[in-house]
Amino acid sequence: MDDHPLVREWLTNLINQQEDLIVCGEADTAPAALEAIIGLKPTVAIVDITLVDGSGLELVKDIRKSSPGTWSLVLSMHDERTYAERALRAGARGYVSKRDSTRYIIEAIRRVIAGKIYLSEEMTDLLTEKLAGGRPAGNIGLLSDRELLVFQMLGDGRSTREIGDSLKISIKTVQVYCARVKEKLALANHTELLREAMRWKESGGPG
Repeated sequence: MDDHPLVREWLTNLINQQEDLIVCGEADTAPAALEAIIGLKPTVAIVDITLVDGSGLELVKDIRKSSPGTWSLVLSMHDERTYAERALRAGARGYVSKRDSTRYIIEAIRRVIAGKIYLSEEMTDLLTEKLAGGRPAGNIGLLSDRELLVFQMLGDGRSTREIGDSLKISIKTVQVYCARVKEKLALANHTELLREAMRWKESGGPG
C-alpha cells in the first residue's frame, strides 16, 4: 500500500524476484487497500505511513481488526525514532525505512512472515532503553497519532481546511487538534506552531 506508483512498481519487482515471496495485490488508497486485504488475505501487508487520503497508522489498525490473519509491516521514509513505536502500538509487526538497502526490506518481510517483529538494531536499543527507564520521551512523543498527523500536515504547508478535507473532519476539529499540539509542545500561538511544524519537517521529523 503506497500512493506512489513508482514505489509500488519497485517494491513489486523486488518481492517477485524472491523465490519464496510473491505480491498478490497492491493499492494506492487506504479504502482500496483494506478491501483488497480482506478479499485476498495476504500473509503480510506493506503499508506506508503517509497516505494521500489519511494515515497509514490508522490503516494498520483497520487491518488488525478486519483481517487478523494479516501481519502489517510499515515501510516509510519517515524517521524511525518517531514512528516505529507508534506503528507497533497500532498493530504492525515491523518498521523498515525506504532508505534501507533492499536486503533489509526483504529480511523484514521474511521476519514478519515468521511471526517475529522487525526493527533496526538502533531502534531496538532505543526501545529497550526506554522500557528500562533510561531515556525520557521527547515532546513529540506526547502527541497522539492523529495529533502527530495534523502536525506533520501543517509541516507540509497544508491549511486547516486542506487538512480537514483530507482527513474528512471539520475545520473546528482540526483547530482542536492544533490547540492540543500547541499545549503539548509548549507553543504560544499558531505562528509558532507552523514554524515548529515546518522546522520539524525540514529536519527529517526526528522525535
